[in-house]
Amino acid sequence: MFTGIIEAMGKVSQVQPHSGDLRLCIETGGLGLDDVALGDSIATNGVCLTVVELTGRGYWADVSGETLMHTTAGQWQPGHTVNLEKALTPQTRLGGHIVSGHVDGIGEVVKRWGDARSERFRLRAPDELAKYIAHKGSITVDGISLTVNKVDGAEFELNIVPHTLKCTTMDGYKAGTQVNLEVDLLARYLERLLLGERAAEPSEDSGISLDFLTRHGFNRA
Repeated sequence: MFTGIIEAMGKVSQVQPHSGDLRLCIETGGLGLDDVALGDSIATNGVCLTVVELTGRGYWADVSGETLMHTTAGQWQPGHTVNLEKALTPQTRLGGHIVSGHVDGIGEVVKRWGDARSERFRLRAPDELAKYIAHKGSITVDGISLTVNKVDGAEFELNIVPHTLKCTTMDGYKAGTQVNLEVDLLARYLERLLLGERAAEPSEDSGISLDFLTRHGFNRA
């Protein structure tokens, strides 16, 4: 588990294809590795990667086909900058929100503009994730815990202060940049809980609809 508070920026140093998936070497820059062991997790642009080898300057990690399908990791080339966060400990300050490192899908930057000393971004999420994104709720973008300022369908806006721009990869974002999105974990569990006993039914029959909510007393209009 992670908090979405970025500890350092690193970069991809090597990309090795392996029978349909990848092995990546990440140089960690200012991220200390003295307390990292083989098998530990490091969030890399929001993707929870397992350390399989330590190099002294960074780590190697395997990236499965499933991860390549749902994240931007397949686009990474040597020199690509990434946000890094080590897994939280019982002593970690939970300054962001609970982040699993399990990316839900790829979003895209639609627009960027200045607002006083901040920068504002408008992003588009995959349609299937729109229901989990709420005004003033939390969302993880490339591993960064952020607050949603506005929602319009599958698009949402973020207000980014100078410190976040300086300490993450967001200063390099422009229209068309693709990013990893992880929605609020609690929203996903709430959806599942609302299904009740229907959660055990095949997925094609277990979606939450207006009719479902009305029959279970959630819609009294």
